[in-house]
Amino acid sequence: MLAPGATIGILGGGQLGRMLGIAAAQLGYRVQVLAPDEESVAAQTASAFIRADYHSHIVLDDFAAACDVVTYEFENIALDPIEYLAGKVPVHPCPRALGIAQDRAAEKSFVGALGGRTAPWHRVDSADDLRAAAAAIGGPAILKTRQLGYDGKGQARMAGPDEADAAWAAIGARPAILEGLVDFAHEFSILLTRGADGAMVSYPPPHNEHANGILARSTVPAPAEVALQWTEAAALAGRIAEALDYVGVLACEFFVGADGPVFNEMAPRVHNSGHWTIEGAVTSQFENHIRAICGLPLGDTGITARRIVMDNLIGDQALEWLPLLSVPDTHLHLYGKGLRPGRKMGHVTRLDR
Repeated sequence: MLAPGATIGILGGGQLGRMLGIAAAQLGYRVQVLAPDEESVAAQTASAFIRADYHSHIVLDDFAAACDVVTYEFENIALDPIEYLAGKVPVHPCPRALGIAQDRAAEKSFVGALGGRTAPWHRVDSADDLRAAAAAIGGPAILKTRQLGYDGKGQARMAGPDEADAAWAAIGARPAILEGLVDFAHEFSILLTRGADGAMVSYPPPHNEHANGILARSTVPAPAEVALQWTEAAALAGRIAEALDYVGVLACEFFVGADGPVFNEMAPRVHNSGHWTIEGAVTSQFENHIRAICGLPLGDTGITARRIVMDNLIGDQALEWLPLLSVPDTHLHLYGKGLRPGRKMGHVTRLDR
C-alpha cells in the first residue's frame, strides 16, 4: 500500500490525467506528469511536469526514480516505454492490457476466447484481404485501423463490397479489421475497478449517445434494455480484468444486441462515459483508480441522485459555460484547453434528485 505523500506518475497530458491529478491530490498524493505536449492540461493539476518524449530512456529513468507508481491516461502511447518503466517501478494497468487494447484484432480475439460476443469481423492487411472480408460479411460494414483510432478516427464505413477500395484508401492502407455493422438498440459501458488484491467494484452502466463518432451524452440509469444485459456484460468485464490481472479502472463498451450484449471495445483507463461519477457516484472513477493503483480499499460505487446526465462540451459549446452555472444541481468541468472545433473542451453533469 502506498500511503498519502507518495508520488503517482501519469503518462499523458490530457483531461483524464487532469482529473486523476485532482483525485490524487484530494487523497494526499503528489502527481508528476510526463507528456511531450506543449499544452498539457494535466500539468495544471500536477505537482510537477516533465515535457519530454516518451522514448528517451534517460527521461524514463528519472521519471521512474521520482515516482512510487505509474499509470497512463490514454492508450495511444507506444508500448515500449510502458514496458521499460514496468521494469523499474510498478505500472498499472499492466503493459499486457495496453498491448491488447491497442490492437483491435488482438482485442477481439482475446475477448472472444473469454466467451465475449463480438460483431462479425475479419483481419485486413491488404486491399485483397479487404475485398475478401467484405464479400464474407456481405452487408454494411466498418473498416477500422488496428491501432491509433479513437473518437471515430481511423474508420471508414462501407455500404457493401464495391466500396472496399475507397475505404482502404480512406484509412491510409493501414492494417485494419473489418466489422459487420451491429443492429443494436442502445450503447452502454461497464466501468469496473479492480484492486491488486483482486477485489472488484463496478458502476451502474451508463447509456451512451454519440454524435459524429464522439461521445455526446451518458445517462444513468440506462434504459430497461440495457439493464437486462447489465449482468452478462459486467461478468465479461470481470473475466477480462481477471485474465489480465488488471489493476485500476477498466472500461468496456457494448451494444445492446438482439441476443445479448455485443462487446465493442475496451479502454485500459478511466473513461469519458464515467465522468458522471465525479458528482453522480459516492466514489468517482478517478478516485477509485487512484485507490486501486495505490493499494487502498475500493470506494462505494452507488449513485447519489435519481437520474444523472453527463453532456460533453465539444468545441464552441464550451462558450455557453456562464448560463450553466446558474442551473441548480448542475456541475461544470472545463479542461483548460484552447478552443478548437470538434475538441472535447469540458463536460457538464446534471443531477436530478
